[in-house]
Amino acid sequence: MSSDPRAEWRDWHERRVAAVSAPHGPLSLTGTYWLADHPEGRIPAVPGTWRESGDHVLLRATAADGVTVDGAPLTGDVRLTADHAPIDRSRVAAGERRLVVLRREGLWAVRDFDPAAPARRAFRGIEATPYDARWVVPGAYRPYAAERTVRVENADGRERGLGLAGELTFTLRGAEHTLHVAVEGDGSLWAVLADATSGKGSYRFRFLRPGTPDADGRVTVDLNRLLLPPCAFAEHFICPFPPPGNTLPVPLAAGERNVLSG
Repeated sequence: MSSDPRAEWRDWHERRVAAVSAPHGPLSLTGTYWLADHPEGRIPAVPGTWRESGDHVLLRATAADGVTVDGAPLTGDVRLTADHAPIDRSRVAAGERRLVVLRREGLWAVRDFDPAAPARRAFRGIEATPYDARWVVPGAYRPYAAERTVRVENADGRERGLGLAGELTFTLRGAEHTLHVAVEGDGSLWAVLADATSGKGSYRFRFLRPGTPDADGRVTVDLNRLLLPPCAFAEHFICPFPPPGNTLPVPLAAGERNVLSG
């Protein structure tokens, strides 16, 4: 029995809405606090004392802070590294909140995920264009001889390095387009891009995750699955802006467009 791509897209969209609106999904992020901005160790509204300690973060808490680590109440000190587990299984909690340790370019931060976040309460869905087979095209991936790093502005106004592994080329409406892409740990591609609809009907930039190329570099580019970046759901994410060359001159009226709230 052949699959129905429209039904598959609807299922994908429904799963996306459920994931972003989950108790510890991106809508629940209420703050990203860089420890360098809080040298005294106290972060407003975050329990405990947090300090950089070389390759670790030192968290100190009293019983009054109500902090747990690995499910047990913390009274005293604990050394923490960057947290890579799913948010709902992160090591540090304060009630229903999850306090996640983050490291970027040698700097440490703490993120506060709160199921009671106003953005989560206001969320009404994701505006997305219904599936259209014309947005599904073949692509070709060509890796660079060596990975490159470019400096790009991030959503928090700071500039950081963005690693790029190669180029993804595809054709739309008879015109060829190329994106600079990264390769994830599982071999799949990831691109940050803007287009002629960005900021004019769609969020200012979006993500594309076309999957893993085959041995010849062939991969399907499905623009119906263009994704809103995490910072579209909560301003406290530090999403990278598109690197040079990844702003396409054509309107990509496909995929996720905007967050609906009210």
